Amino acid sequence: MFVLAMRSIRQRPGRFLATLLSAFLGAVIIMTFNSMHDTAGQPGVDAVSSDTLSTAAGVVGGYGTLLVFFAIASTLTVNVRQRAAEMELLRCSGATPAQLRRMVVGEAVAVALVGAALAIGPAMLGGRALLGVFQDSGQVARSVDHSFGPVALQTGAGITLLAAAGAAFLAVRRATGGSRRRGRARTVLAYAALVAGAVSVTSTFVFSATDAALMAPPAYGAILLSVGCALKAPQLLAAVLDRLPLGGASGWLAVRNLHERAGQLAGILMSLILFTAVATATLTMQAVESDAVAASGAVKSVDAKNLETLNFTVVGIIVVFVCVMLVNSLYAATTYREREFGQQRLAGATPGQVLGVVGAEGLVLTVTGVCFGTLAALAGIVPFTVVRTDAVLPDQAFGVWLAVVAVAAAVTLGTALATARRVLHTPAVRAVTSAA
Repeated sequence: MFVLAMRSIRQRPGRFLATLLSAFLGAVIIMTFNSMHDTAGQPGVDAVSSDTLSTAAGVVGGYGTLLVFFAIASTLTVNVRQRAAEMELLRCSGATPAQLRRMVVGEAVAVALVGAALAIGPAMLGGRALLGVFQDSGQVARSVDHSFGPVALQTGAGITLLAAAGAAFLAVRRATGGSRRRGRARTVLAYAALVAGAVSVTSTFVFSATDAALMAPPAYGAILLSVGCALKAPQLLAAVLDRLPLGGASGWLAVRNLHERAGQLAGILMSLILFTAVATATLTMQAVESDAVAASGAVKSVDAKNLETLNFTVVGIIVVFVCVMLVNSLYAATTYREREFGQQRLAGATPGQVLGVVGAEGLVLTVTGVCFGTLAALAGIVPFTVVRTDAVLPDQAFGVWLAVVAVAAAVTLGTALATARRVLHTPAVRAVTSAA
């Protein structure tokens, strides 16, 4: 099966580009931040600088690991689903589900290994740039030199390979059976995340306005609530579609298509929910904190500067990864619909009407993801603002929310419509016959 996996990669390398890009970006981020551990461990590094570097590596390294898994899983799930006919042919030829899993896992590991190797150079440059940011803000001494050593290499390669293998295993297992058991496990995890998020958010009121750790409970609570909503993405989308008053042929067809592909679109909706919740909550709470410190006339401590840098860095990472996940998933999912679009055009639909359906689908996905992501973000923002400033909803929230929504809508609608327009360049008859 390993030989078959290598042959599959050589024959059709294009189908693995999305996975390669996700693995490459994930390895760059993990190696960049974990090189701060190597830097902090050098002889002669003072305690304050070492603590700053280790904290940055630990916090962002954890986020990076989670995001790498989600990014690779989203691309591999689409890849495996689009190869359903190939998988069925192999099973009819005598391949067992275990052999198929080994083949897909072998493909993913090989691609991830290439991505991790390509990431070493950019990660070195990224680590130097990140160290410069900490030095320019006064959080790390100028005398500290960047080091890219075994911690960065081992964690970058190890986490990327494990994430690829785990995501591939789950993707192919989902395609070959066992959906009922996974559905129960997913439901349990979703409710556990929602309960833990609610507890974390509620614990905000235990802290006082001047506590250094005040931002942690609402921030983690918002993240957990968004994860819970993301795990329930198919059910949430189905509930929204049942109550959606879309009229016209394009609206009716969009709702019908979304109903039929709710499970397939779960990865896209998960990305939108997580992006909206984490970006809105983190940026808004950081803006509230910065304004409160400025109003009091106090000077930010090193710990406060560290937290601010980490918040902006984490949001930046999330923006990059969510954009990659959305673009990869939407591009693959829309390209896969070439035959469907061809059939619609042969049935009398114009290219403009097909684009209208795709636009309506993207709009529904965007609104649904933004809605539930916003609710999760507000669950963290409101308690933090009440404790920190005695207000309920901060003035900064609306501007941050608009910016986040604009990015989410631009990426989702832009990718879906641009890909659909490209697919529609293929003549309808050729699209139907070539995909048959």
